[in-house]
Amino acid sequence: MKIHYNSPVILTFSLIAFAVMIISSLTAGTSTTALFTAWPSGLLNPLSYVRMFSHVLGHVSWEHLFGNLTLILLIGPLLEEKYGSSTMLMMIVITALITGIIAIFFTNTGLLGASGIVFMLILLSSFANIKSGHIPLTFIIIVALFLGKEFVASFKPDAVSQFAHILGGLCGSFFGFFHIDHKKKEKKS
Repeated sequence: MKIHYNSPVILTFSLIAFAVMIISSLTAGTSTTALFTAWPSGLLNPLSYVRMFSHVLGHVSWEHLFGNLTLILLIGPLLEEKYGSSTMLMMIVITALITGIIAIFFTNTGLLGASGIVFMLILLSSFANIKSGHIPLTFIIIVALFLGKEFVASFKPDAVSQFAHILGGLCGSFFGFFHIDHKKKEKKS
């Protein structure tokens, strides 16, 4: 039996996040603060443009990284197989960009971690067996459980960025609905 790199986008994302954490450990977190945290820094700071995307690769601790990677590696390969590698990459990039823009321009704290990507994957997974004209009950339950919990938690003072979780979930929902509509349009042509 051969080992197969079965999910190139998800595996590469995970390996890069792991490498970023190693570098962060070696630099006592300064590399993560400088390059992998979306700070409210505005358009004049050239690193803002990098951080809009790179913040999903930085993590506060090994526990934070492993928590995110566990879910990403559990859900991601199935979704990458269903939607394709290029589509999965696009979904990750768009989700990172949206959460990064909000962090840089509309918050007063830094944002780092792949939690937005995790929530995007969780909500997107509820569309795995959707049929045209139907909303999956699993989607409704996941929205109520995950996003409802994050909305309630957003009123508590803590270091968790619930807005990134909520935006990630909204991105996953949008991607799920858009993909179905896109498939219907392709079949009609």
